Amino acid sequence: MPIEDVHLISGLPRSGSTLLSALLRQNPRFHAGMSSPVYSLFSALLPKMSGSAEFAPFFSDERRYRILHSLFCSYHHDEPAQGQVVFDTNRSWTAKLSLIDKLFPRARVICCVRDMSWVIDSVEKMVRRNPSHVSSMFNSKASRNVYGRVDTLMDPENGLIGLAWSSLREAWFGEHASKLILLRYESLTREPAQTMERLYRALGEQPFQHDFDNVAYEEEEFDERFGMPGLHTINRRVEFVERPTVLPPEIFCKYVDSNFWLNEKLNTKSALVL
Repeated sequence: MPIEDVHLISGLPRSGSTLLSALLRQNPRFHAGMSSPVYSLFSALLPKMSGSAEFAPFFSDERRYRILHSLFCSYHHDEPAQGQVVFDTNRSWTAKLSLIDKLFPRARVICCVRDMSWVIDSVEKMVRRNPSHVSSMFNSKASRNVYGRVDTLMDPENGLIGLAWSSLREAWFGEHASKLILLRYESLTREPAQTMERLYRALGEQPFQHDFDNVAYEEEEFDERFGMPGLHTINRRVEFVERPTVLPPEIFCKYVDSNFWLNEKLNTKSALVL
């Protein structure tokens, strides 16, 4: 069965992308999952076809686009047997909106977002849940205490959170911001039925009756190798859980004003926020 449509899932870590994928997978027309290697393949291939690469003169823009489009479709070739709409996930897609627009003009980029302080809190909570593991998201020095871990996470070039936040902000103010659908973690967990209905409407899809009490997804082998068991395991029931933060107050308060998507005055390109 051919791929009918392509959409991307991006945004911030620990903000509901795994939960969203698990819900989308309930629809037999859709395929979705955790972060795929497609973006990394693109990043590795592009330098070989451009710039000062040995064979760069052999590649026109049209040929580059055709190869990248074929690479995407080839990777997801077997999945349309389950669904005709593919959702590929990677937090870095927001840094490639111009390329996405060329390859998949109809694609929307669903950016899962969450209060930044709680994103950091969620990662720190996972660290403390796995005290016998050292995740590859940290170097050994930075992993000694919460302050070093947060500094590493928030690095705008390489940090798990900082890079994703910077890329999202670039897309938010860029010329293709109309492609964005910002999906707030708070909306998805507090009002899942209404939020998914609005998402379907934005994607031009027919409504689907999701089961919000039986959502299943896990990636045990990947999480174990990453040094963060349970990272992609979600609870069966979709709900918002109130709890105190595990962060020192100065860290938690430092990032409370980082949620730019909540400021209507900054939404200059009228990106959709759910």
